[in-house]
Amino acid sequence: MTEAAASLTGWLLDSDPALRWPVERDLAGAATEVWQATRARVATEGFGARLLALQEPDGEWAGGAYFPADFDFQGPEAAPGAGQPWTATTWVLNTLREWGLDAGALAGTAGRLEANSRWEYENLPYWTGEVDACINAYTLANGAWLGADVSALADWFLARRMDDGGWNCEWVNGSTRSSFHSTLNALQGLLYYEAATGGSDPLRGARKSAEEYLLTRRLLYRRSTGAEVGPWAAVFAYPFRWQYSALRAVNYFRAAALHDGNPPDERLEAAVGVIREARRPDGTWLQEHRFPGRAWFEVDVPPGEPSKWLTFHAARALAWWDAGS
Repeated sequence: MTEAAASLTGWLLDSDPALRWPVERDLAGAATEVWQATRARVATEGFGARLLALQEPDGEWAGGAYFPADFDFQGPEAAPGAGQPWTATTWVLNTLREWGLDAGALAGTAGRLEANSRWEYENLPYWTGEVDACINAYTLANGAWLGADVSALADWFLARRMDDGGWNCEWVNGSTRSSFHSTLNALQGLLYYEAATGGSDPLRGARKSAEEYLLTRRLLYRRSTGAEVGPWAAVFAYPFRWQYSALRAVNYFRAAALHDGNPPDERLEAAVGVIREARRPDGTWLQEHRFPGRAWFEVDVPPGEPSKWLTFHAARALAWWDAGS
């Protein structure tokens, strides 16, 4: 490791346990017992412990499944551009799972949510999901993580896949073409479910088909015109939310390739280029945007400052690509 790389890694290691442990595992080459010990601290220290302490007795956060109990669907917080809140149960579970929290720290939560939590859409039971592909993808992954029976929800993705191979949360409003955003979120949920449960051949086939949907478009372009799909694809922002980005997509394909035992697909090259071009001379990546909306607390720097979270995810993606391409 060069002096510059060692300095950058040292900067990343000086972090909350939720970030420190994957840096140890994936960039610093730490021994298994070292990063596993750091990972265990997510439940008792820092950001993870703070979120755990906010869980309510019924298993929820903020009194709601996807929106907090006090959310006014007709108020200013619901206006276009205002930004949805990120404090309710699903978003907190997403965050804790992505931070590597051991499911044992949430023992009993699956049962409490089954008994007490209902979706804001038609009051549907929590672990059955609802009609939104992104919400159902989060629920599929979170259920597999916490030990809930979400097998029926996994089959929902087979029934709601578009003819072009992906998904679109707007199918209920008549959309017949897949969305980059919805397809990536669905893929992440399906991959997590498959890794946790073994999945099934039909689900694996759906995952592969949806991967082709994005790969055929080189993760960035419309198939019909070859034009860029949207400026949002090149935005670097953490925390990750539902919005698609080249960084999120490449990180998904890294995880899928490692799961499947495959090398990087050459069609990722343009998206990898977006990541590489955003790297600053000192090896860091800047926070470029913060998705608006209520959060329990901030976990990263404001826009314009070097982000440890983005630097880790981007540096790991490039290291994987450079080693295998």
